[in-house]
Amino acid sequence: MRIAVFGAGAVGGYLGGRLAQAGQDVVFIARGEHLQAIRRSGLRVSSLAGDFLIHPAHATDNPAEVGAVEAVLVTVKAWQVIEAAEAMRPMVGPNTVILPIQNGVQAPDQLAAILGAERVLGGLCHLSARVAGPGHITHVAISPRVTFGELDRRMSERVERLRHVFEGCQGLTAVVPPDIHVALWEKLLFIAAISGVGAVTRQPAGVIRSVPETRAMLLRAMEEIAAVAEAHGLRLSPGIVEKTMAFVDNMPPATMASLQRDILEGRPSELEAQNGAVVRLAQEVGLEVPTHAFIYASLLPGELKARGGIA
Repeated sequence: MRIAVFGAGAVGGYLGGRLAQAGQDVVFIARGEHLQAIRRSGLRVSSLAGDFLIHPAHATDNPAEVGAVEAVLVTVKAWQVIEAAEAMRPMVGPNTVILPIQNGVQAPDQLAAILGAERVLGGLCHLSARVAGPGHITHVAISPRVTFGELDRRMSERVERLRHVFEGCQGLTAVVPPDIHVALWEKLLFIAAISGVGAVTRQPAGVIRSVPETRAMLLRAMEEIAAVAEAHGLRLSPGIVEKTMAFVDNMPPATMASLQRDILEGRPSELEAQNGAVVRLAQEVGLEVPTHAFIYASLLPGELKARGGIA
């Protein structure tokens, strides 16, 4: 399958690297020193599931050079999705399927509004990885899993084909759930809670889960998201908060989410797509989410500063 990976950072580099390793025709859309390093020395992935190198690797910063592809993996940060949707138009043909892999629940609608709902799937990924340096991705925790499905919840030939492609990859599990919207909200329940509490406390998962006060805060953050999802008509898995907390309890103690790392290092983050989105979606259905409101208000000044909005 001819696949474009729009955003060859930690998640895109890992997924695209595994696809290329499996023999798929992958082109990476990257930029700057990262792009130059991939062109020069290939894409290097250090992984708990096995290290590998894709060399030569097809990489460019110009989607017009690529032409229409069969699938586009959208692996930019959540705040970059709209800009990416406009830029990827030259790669989108009449039969191209677009798979967003973002934290949050809004990316599919954003892409559908620009490129057409008929082309867009819903998707997410469980993976803890980072860009260790130009051309180098490091997978540091969590068994990699990509989850996706049709937004209208039907089974389709293109979803089955994508599942077959992903299942052919080493170090990667593919899941097609009965309802991708439920899966997106269950990921949000995990990532927004651990990211927000981690960013506010400036502590890794091992500390957050072991201190009674922050553990309670983490549980409240999860419970608030479950309540918002239910108010929006979604039935999450029974016991999802307890299952998610058990997952957190088994994470490596030093684990930090990407939002937390971005905030601690003074970079723009996915605050608006995670904790900010929880606050806004709660307001839509008349719910109070005091934990997320506190997290969002506490982190917003730093986010605005990182984006140049305040001095």
